[in-house]
Amino acid sequence: MSLSLRVATNRDVDDVVRVIRAVYDEYSFAWEEDGYHADLYDLEKAYAAIGDTFYVATWQGETVGTAALERFDAVPGEIGAIVEHNGFLRVGGADCSIERLYVHPNGRKRGVGQALMNRVIEDARNEGRSRMEIWSDKRFTDAHRLYERLGARVVGERICDDPDVSPEWGLLLDL
Repeated sequence: MSLSLRVATNRDVDDVVRVIRAVYDEYSFAWEEDGYHADLYDLEKAYAAIGDTFYVATWQGETVGTAALERFDAVPGEIGAIVEHNGFLRVGGADCSIERLYVHPNGRKRGVGQALMNRVIEDARNEGRSRMEIWSDKRFTDAHRLYERLGARVVGERICDDPDVSPEWGLLLDL
């Protein structure tokens, strides 16, 4: 097996966009380079500069997966309750989240999603984080199975602020 994970830099932007755009094309989702997806075009500013981490996974030299660990103060409210916080529906008690977990079709069934999740969870635990918020489009059933295998549980739902106003499941993972 030739799977490796590392922290992304702006040198990875083209590959990151290629991976995520492939999944968006697969599901016929809209793409907004200057809107909802603007963070992907300057990973260092959108993630590293504010204390978050964006990861890439490569399989035999090809970038096939992405994920990010977002860190924040615990969302106020009852643990696991869906609460409005700063204008968004969030999971109460969460102090970090997984963002932008995508696996290119070429990387599927190779453990890429599992490896990315393991890395994000390990880093969050090592930093003393206690609960991870996960929001996932309801159509991503393979991802939901992965999250549930890792111990996450569905705690609610919302409509995403993406261009497709996608319905999402909200999950909570105790770390």
